[in-house]
Amino acid sequence: MAPGSRRALLLGAFGALAVFVVLLVVVGAEYVVDALLAADPAFVAATIVLGLAWLASWSLMLRTVLETLGVGVTVGKAFLVYAGAVFANNVTPFGQAGGEPFSALLISRSTGAKYETGLAGIATVDVSNVAPSVLLALVGVGYYATTATVGERLENALTGAIALVAVLGLALALGWAVRERIEARVPATIAKVAGRFGGGRLNPVALEREIAGRVAHFFANLRQVGTSRRQLAFIVSLSFLGWLFQAAALLAAFAAVGYSVHVSVVLFAIPLANLAGAAPLPGGLGGIEAAFVLLLVPTTAVPLPEITAAVLIFRGAVYWLPVLIGGSSTAAMGIWTVA
Repeated sequence: MAPGSRRALLLGAFGALAVFVVLLVVVGAEYVVDALLAADPAFVAATIVLGLAWLASWSLMLRTVLETLGVGVTVGKAFLVYAGAVFANNVTPFGQAGGEPFSALLISRSTGAKYETGLAGIATVDVSNVAPSVLLALVGVGYYATTATVGERLENALTGAIALVAVLGLALALGWAVRERIEARVPATIAKVAGRFGGGRLNPVALEREIAGRVAHFFANLRQVGTSRRQLAFIVSLSFLGWLFQAAALLAAFAAVGYSVHVSVVLFAIPLANLAGAAPLPGGLGGIEAAFVLLLVPTTAVPLPEITAAVLIFRGAVYWLPVLIGGSSTAAMGIWTVA
């Protein structure tokens, strides 16, 4: 790992640890530990199985996208590659934004695809997960609002989430609308800047030609995925299935600590809490757990220590398990050592 990457990882890990310390001090670490020790092993195991089911669903998304781009990959390899991509997202600051370059490299090295094809593949998977998460959050909040009063905190969280998604959607739409300008201008700009810092060792003309080819190939891959409506429908269906597996995993985690919550609560809590993954922490570690607690305290009748324990069990299945599996597969492929 490069010194800069190692420094960013250490800073992010320190920040996550600081958030965890504050959270446990506020909640009461001894009460959280007691709740974890008293958790039902059967429901903990169910949480882990459902976490694996989520990971498998979204790995099939990646496999379908790559097949649309002409890259063949087995179901087993797709699972390991996607787990590696999740690992990259979980150990780099800013979540998916920081992990996608590593994910694209992993896809390229493990499948033989071009780097820009891998980038288009993982970007398509990430973008395809946005609309289902927003829809499920709206359904969850809508149902919750018919049975309980929506507090100001939840209303503000939902408003902020919708605004953030709207801005992201507009940015993506604008980027796609001006893609020809990007293809025409970005390569020359990058080559010019690289030439200035390259100390005369780089050939700006050759570099511009190389970048232009890669940018054009990237957009061509995105167009190719977008023209296959049947494949897109299948991809989005797998995304919905993955989100539902996550919701079921959180319900199982609450059952493990002896409580039940309504499915509508977890439907909006999961996508809203995951927005904290945009924080400069490795995979949002610490920030996402805190966001879950802040969302679940006013929307459930579960005591605070048990909420924290349930969230930690859930995050063990959807964060730490992919880190273990993905980290192992990434190390086996020798990808992380060159990052």
